[in-house]
Amino acid sequence: MAYTFQLQKPWQMESRRLILLMLIIGSAALVFQFLCLPYASILLSVLPAFRHPVLGRSSFQTGDSSPTHVIVGNLPLLNDSNFTDSSLVPGVVKGSVMGRRTENMKESSKDPENDYASEEVLGQGYDSELDDVENTYDESSFGKSETLVMNSKFNKNGSGSVSTLEKTREPGVFLSKEEEDKKPVDLLSNDTLKSDISSALDKFGNLNTSVGSPSFRNLDLVKNLDEDSITSSNSSKITSNIMKKKIGGMPPISISQMNRLLFDSHVSSKPMLKEQQFSVRDRELLSAKLQIEMAPIIRNDPELHASVFRNISMFKRSYGLMERILKVYVYTEGEKPIFHQPKLKGIYASEGWFMKLMEANKKFVVKDPRKAHLFYLPFSSTRVRTMLHKYKNFHTVRNLAEYLNKYVDMIAAKYHFWNRTGGADHFLVASHDWAPKITRQHMGNCIRALCNSNVASGFKVGKDVSFPVTFVGNSTDPLGDRGGKSPSERPILAFFAGNMHGYLRPILLQYWENKDPEMKIFGPMPQDDEGKMSYIQHMKSSKYCICARGFEVHTPRVVEAIFYECVPVILSDNYVPPFFEVLDWEAFAVFIPEKDIPNLKNILLSIPEEVYLAMQLRVKKVQQHFLWHSQPVKYDIFHMTLHSIWSNRMYRIKPR
Repeated sequence: MAYTFQLQKPWQMESRRLILLMLIIGSAALVFQFLCLPYASILLSVLPAFRHPVLGRSSFQTGDSSPTHVIVGNLPLLNDSNFTDSSLVPGVVKGSVMGRRTENMKESSKDPENDYASEEVLGQGYDSELDDVENTYDESSFGKSETLVMNSKFNKNGSGSVSTLEKTREPGVFLSKEEEDKKPVDLLSNDTLKSDISSALDKFGNLNTSVGSPSFRNLDLVKNLDEDSITSSNSSKITSNIMKKKIGGMPPISISQMNRLLFDSHVSSKPMLKEQQFSVRDRELLSAKLQIEMAPIIRNDPELHASVFRNISMFKRSYGLMERILKVYVYTEGEKPIFHQPKLKGIYASEGWFMKLMEANKKFVVKDPRKAHLFYLPFSSTRVRTMLHKYKNFHTVRNLAEYLNKYVDMIAAKYHFWNRTGGADHFLVASHDWAPKITRQHMGNCIRALCNSNVASGFKVGKDVSFPVTFVGNSTDPLGDRGGKSPSERPILAFFAGNMHGYLRPILLQYWENKDPEMKIFGPMPQDDEGKMSYIQHMKSSKYCICARGFEVHTPRVVEAIFYECVPVILSDNYVPPFFEVLDWEAFAVFIPEKDIPNLKNILLSIPEEVYLAMQLRVKKVQQHFLWHSQPVKYDIFHMTLHSIWSNRMYRIKPR
């Protein structure tokens, strides 16, 4: 027996070594493939620990639904194959794409009264003036839903996005064919809308790639562009030229990635600490946040249109709590005209109107700073730029930033509130193109409401607020002329007019100026009254209004399009649209990557008529949120801006 044991032992040892060696080799190969394959992130997406739900959607996956997904460019979209009965139409909507980076501005040789980084007014060449649809489901903005079953599937698109989600609606949310005929315009599901716009981009937005594209209903409407404008080489050339203008040549940040950033900012902010570690005012905000996340479902609201919101139930609860709870302290320090003297006309009027209405507000403003949840720094970024340049010979961003830094130092020395949070409960509202740069240093921890909301250039989704650019021509009547013609009376497919600011607009005109009777693409129109009226009439008579970036990502055309009930087409990579925290911009605007300018007409023609009609109706419904009033009105631009600031503060509270 001893002899037998001596023979077996070496054999057993060799077997163990062989098995161990095989395990090591296999593990190494698996790790190598996992780390080195270009689509390794897909593997991450199937692991529960690595799943990354999109804001307002659940990551819960049901077993018996198999939607057909369509992914185009940066936009993960889908066709809902579950709804096959033509007599039934889903009850609410959503849909589109979004983009990437702005050129690195040089602060130099422009006159401050004709600021190189400003937008023209109404395309005239002005410069430095510068139906109730039942909501039958609850779309939680924090990845939670008690009433909505989700099908969550992840796909990899060509530019790195990995999220595609579909809603499966509860029973009873469909309308009969008779009911559909009564309200035919806004009854498309958001998934259907996204799928149709996705199809257009898939077909014409990637001509230099071999992406299979699904068929879509009105393909017979599509007309070929000039041969030069649709070749793969030209498309590649446009992409190359645009990418050279972007810092580091980085690709655009997609709308799904922006949603992810917003989701992350909310999830990562959830405090797990004792109440004693928060101030009294912060505890009030945390209590409000808890109530918002448990908001009851709103199925039909007489004041708001459900399909233009990410989650109307949570927004309504949040807005109501803001009206009841929020208190703001406005610092009285600072000399006019830079502080406390709002500018109420021109392209930069938004910051002035907010300052005017905020300082005069008796509902939110308190005189005792100890009662305040938020602290407002009432300066005009426009006047900082013009006044200091004119009277103190401050010519650079550094000079202007240093001026504001001294103001903050004075505030911090006089009050303890700034140092208590490092400025996290303070906010500023700024319209000027330079505002992100001159507030980046000492005010970087503040909540910054910025018109220049470039996510690739320092704008922080979930902390900063995208502030609408509005041109106000009459300070006594900020509403001005608005409204437009009915969809059937809009013969122009797409319209743009404006100065050749920045790198993108010359490319737009190169391809489309005087090239097609359906595409009214112009340079600057005359600056007289006739020219202004022509600009407005073109917007009122166009299906789509092109909102092409200028020197920076923002443009007043977005709000102008909404004023004149024209569907905005945003040609501005990396632009975070206004009130991104609550509005579902994909429901009423089209986002087209800058590189797809040569295929602009084909993309727009490929959007089905019913999709356009649904979006145009929503533009009319969302208009109320972009209007200034001499006396603030519920849900107007003043209240929406304040709400976004209040919301972002709630999700960034940290212990003392």
